Amino acid sequence: MTDVNEPSVILSFPENGVAELRLNRPLATNALSLELQTLLSKYFTELADNNEVRCILLTGGDKVFAAGGDIKGLIDADPIEIYQRHTERLWAPIEQCPKPVVAAVSGYAYGGGCELAMLADIIIAGTGASFCQPEISIGIMPGIGGTQRLVRAVGKAKAMQMALTGKPITAYDAWVGGLVSELCEDDDVYKTALANCRRIARMPPLAAEQIKEVILAGMDAPLASAMALERKANAILFASQDQREGMTAFIEKRHAEFKGK
Repeated sequence: MTDVNEPSVILSFPENGVAELRLNRPLATNALSLELQTLLSKYFTELADNNEVRCILLTGGDKVFAAGGDIKGLIDADPIEIYQRHTERLWAPIEQCPKPVVAAVSGYAYGGGCELAMLADIIIAGTGASFCQPEISIGIMPGIGGTQRLVRAVGKAKAMQMALTGKPITAYDAWVGGLVSELCEDDDVYKTALANCRRIARMPPLAAEQIKEVILAGMDAPLASAMALERKANAILFASQDQREGMTAFIEKRHAEFKGK
């Protein structure tokens, strides 16, 4: 179910330095078909290499983020077919994107939709949003991060409850649990997410990429190793023109103009 002649993902550039990827299967509540996943993967690959892009906004629209996988395309699949789809390869460009990613979540973020949102670095959610890993209710389990990323985000107790019961949690509970970065009114989700992207896009992109890389790499490393990564990344930034520009602008009491060099 896809709108006739409409791509399943729409790419736009709402502001300087910001790319927007909008899931566009409204008649199927943005179910993550292979076509949609493939197009999303393609765009993330391209945007990662686009020096004009400093931040990526990922959204599903005002009513729904993404309500899971495309069940009709899975019901008759056998294990070898599922394995050979190599969904992890499609999701790799999203997971490995060096640019900061902000997800604007309104409505349902269920199953694959929740797993997709968890790949973002910042999640802005409306008060009416909800998050769920319901795969157990159809005889399977989360397969693209819904156990491993979820437990890292909300801890064992909440992850177990979500994955074993398939019960949704509210945006408020997701915020309290650490899954959501910021909670706002439903009508303000997009503009709040865009404001975050705008602010990030004005920051030095080399520093933003290093911060993202070190936080992600250090999460599962021993503290001493993670601190070593942080020290070396910080030292590397002192070789950039942006470091000189940022500090000079601070001393001169003016806005810095970062070039990503």
